[in-house]
Amino acid sequence: MKIFSRRPGIDGAMPSSPNLRMEGSAPSLPWRVFRLAVAAALALVFAMTVSPSNAIAAPAPIRVVVWDDRQPDQAKAYDNFLGNAIADFLAKQPGLDVKSVGMDDPDQGLSKGTLDHCDVLVWWAHRRHAEVKTETARDIVARIESGKLSLIALHSAHWSKPFVEAMNARSIDDALKTVPEADRAKIKVETILPKSGAPKDGDPLTPSWERVKAADGIDTLRVHLPMCVFPNWRADGKPGHFTTLLPDHPIAKGIPAKFDVDATEMYNEPFHVPAPDAVVFEERWDMGEHFRSGSVWQVGKGKVFYFRPGHETYPVFKQELPLKIVGNAVRWMGAKP
Repeated sequence: MKIFSRRPGIDGAMPSSPNLRMEGSAPSLPWRVFRLAVAAALALVFAMTVSPSNAIAAPAPIRVVVWDDRQPDQAKAYDNFLGNAIADFLAKQPGLDVKSVGMDDPDQGLSKGTLDHCDVLVWWAHRRHAEVKTETARDIVARIESGKLSLIALHSAHWSKPFVEAMNARSIDDALKTVPEADRAKIKVETILPKSGAPKDGDPLTPSWERVKAADGIDTLRVHLPMCVFPNWRADGKPGHFTTLLPDHPIAKGIPAKFDVDATEMYNEPFHVPAPDAVVFEERWDMGEHFRSGSVWQVGKGKVFYFRPGHETYPVFKQELPLKIVGNAVRWMGAKP
């Protein structure tokens, strides 16, 4: 045992000291008090450092709702519905809180509570567009315009009510921008619904607008709303050849300059929608058709992204790159300012 040597005190006893003890002996009371005081002080400093006013909070997850009309034909390519395949992929990505809903859920899967907790709404639909409540679609677009959520419309969702309503709102906004600012408050906006069905090659493009004097003499902006469709399509399962037109766009992060979707339905331009703010991807087919297959619009304070590849009978959303593009779009559109 190691012995510390000290001079004895006047009475021959060893003087006490708070910082000197024999190895293996218990600390003296003053030394324990000192150590406790230091520990308490350090704990107080640490608590002040990580107090709510000083701490850096972890970013809240992006809340994603995937909506699917869940039609039976999807079983040809998906074991548990197409929307669930997308939701399963997104749920594995960090920083996302994902919910999958469908037409046959209560409130068509679109209750106020669900939409209140949604930053990005991913929408797949094909044969059941008309069943969606119009007031729900308009509520979704009001939320887009106010910046509360953004919309990703996939493939045949070009005719979904939320996408059509969003394109209508953007068309009216584009038309109003052609009117001098001083006249906008007093001009009357008149909207004209498009004819039903698809356009023919050579038909006038929609949307369009003109400023006229109405029969009552009121200065009127007449807006022909977009058809949100195209003249030609072909569901033959041939590959679509993609070109990334905007490689620096966040939606194109990690996406190659050229890539193919193995089997898809063909859509051919012109797509009757307002001019996009950005066209991220173009798609072409071996028979010469082409399409703006990844387009972005600002609608009010929110965003809309249309991503074209599909049909629900082809396993498009079992492939890496289409899923990655949807994931990129979710992160960009759902990012908090």
